[in-house]
Amino acid sequence: MQVTRRKAIGSGMAATLAAARSIAPAVFAGCSLGIPPQARKVTVGLLHSQTGPLAISATSLRDIQMHAFERMNAAGGILGHQVELMAPDPRSRNDLFPVRARGLLDAGAAAVFGCWTSASRKAVLPVFEEADKLLFYAVQYEGNESSKNVVYGNSVPNQQIFPTIDWLLSEAGGSRKRVYLIGSDYVFPRTANYVAKKYLASKGLQPAGEAYYPLEQHDFREAVRAIAESEADCVLNTINGESNIGFFAAIAAERLSASRLPVVSTSIAEDDLRSMLPEHVKGHYAVSSYFQSLQGEANRDWIEGFQSEFGNDRVTGDAMEAGWCLVEFWRRAVEKAGSFATTAVRQAFRDGIGFDGPGGRIEHAPKTQPSSK
Repeated sequence: MQVTRRKAIGSGMAATLAAARSIAPAVFAGCSLGIPPQARKVTVGLLHSQTGPLAISATSLRDIQMHAFERMNAAGGILGHQVELMAPDPRSRNDLFPVRARGLLDAGAAAVFGCWTSASRKAVLPVFEEADKLLFYAVQYEGNESSKNVVYGNSVPNQQIFPTIDWLLSEAGGSRKRVYLIGSDYVFPRTANYVAKKYLASKGLQPAGEAYYPLEQHDFREAVRAIAESEADCVLNTINGESNIGFFAAIAAERLSASRLPVVSTSIAEDDLRSMLPEHVKGHYAVSSYFQSLQGEANRDWIEGFQSEFGNDRVTGDAMEAGWCLVEFWRRAVEKAGSFATTAVRQAFRDGIGFDGPGGRIEHAPKTQPSSK
């Protein structure tokens, strides 16, 4: 009897499957991707945390990219090969990311899709540069980096932070003047807020306050009291991962209403909201380059395809859409190059690639390798 992913979840098999896949390296082969035993195969790595504080976001990025490769295999594969995935769990630990990345490349991965934070991306960058392999990175980042070994798939501050501040200062955003900056303690939030402070200064404004907390932080009561005492009239939130659960719970416990103190989050998507109480986040804002509610046949079809495999309770979000598009970028580049070799694939990117994704038209910038819509 064939067991679908939905039946597996219903019968309790999903927990066993998740546990098996957390072992590094885990290979998604055979029945997982429908690869015939004698098929020619090409190995691709997925480097997403399935445990730890970043799993709340990264697990769905793994799921959508696994789904993209499953569809690729079902359509005949790529250059006569079926894709075999390896997906070790770096466990949200920056010290494990380069270890897992090196393991994937030593196992022959033609490319790797992964990392959630900029800290983890920077931790693995020397590994990819030494091996001259490509890392495809799907999450918004701070900019100030351009590596020939990374294909960047999401927003930088001038595309996300600047429009957010402009809106907060506008009449539509409430004509806010006292922006409090809070984030997780690593490179993206600190750099993004450094840029935000410069941008505020260009408007004649200074932040109402600024604070950073570890990714493992859960208790934000003192942080929220400090925000209230600062007399801020809005919060720019660059907290990542499950820490957002505790942060918004503390906001609600302090009875700081969204109308009085709106929180605008750069790193919360629909999937993160599934782990948060609706009454804790109602009235607050998220800023992204994609939302599931986006109208259009391509987006509806993409959502339906994902939900048909993972269940109608699943949702899509910004990094998931970017992650899907990065798989499609790689497929098109490989087919254009006629090779899995990094040099040939990189040249295909330099010649220009673009297509219509679930969130609209997306292009790849040949020189600096970011994607843009």
